[in-house]
Amino acid sequence: MSPSQDAEATLTLAEFNEAGQPRASALLTACLAVPRWVDTVLAGRPYPELDSLLAAARSVAPLRTTEVRAALDSHPRIGERSSSKWSRSEQSGVDSAAAKEFRDANAEYERRFGHIYLVCAGGRGGDELLADLRRRLDNDPDTELAVAGEELTKIAELRLRKAVQA
Repeated sequence: MSPSQDAEATLTLAEFNEAGQPRASALLTACLAVPRWVDTVLAGRPYPELDSLLAAARSVAPLRTTEVRAALDSHPRIGERSSSKWSRSEQSGVDSAAAKEFRDANAEYERRFGHIYLVCAGGRGGDELLADLRRRLDNDPDTELAVAGEELTKIAELRLRKAVQA
């Protein structure tokens, strides 16, 4: 199993609690590439139930500006192909017909804010995501970075729920 596949593997809560630090850290980093978040979640082990693991993950919010910027670098653009099975699953509502519109809107967003557009896309359709992107273009840069940070934490929780099963 490659490191990226191992990082996106599913573990039971007991396996996560008992996993060596490198494996658990890789799994958490695949959920959210923010070292402070990873360290906080690791430090709370062992977790008696999934809810306590998720509460520890939420306790790190809000993310710092520097953490948001660094984490954005590890995410694919909405509408682009990704090697991550989690990203592919999360973006499954974006069909190829919307891909060109997303490329154009992403380019406008990146010119405006200097970073990729990020949204928790799970369960949302391409039209809804494109409307969200266009609506967020009206934000000022500081507000938009805070919104991106909130979206990162939503994605992290979604991925953590996939990665660690009760």
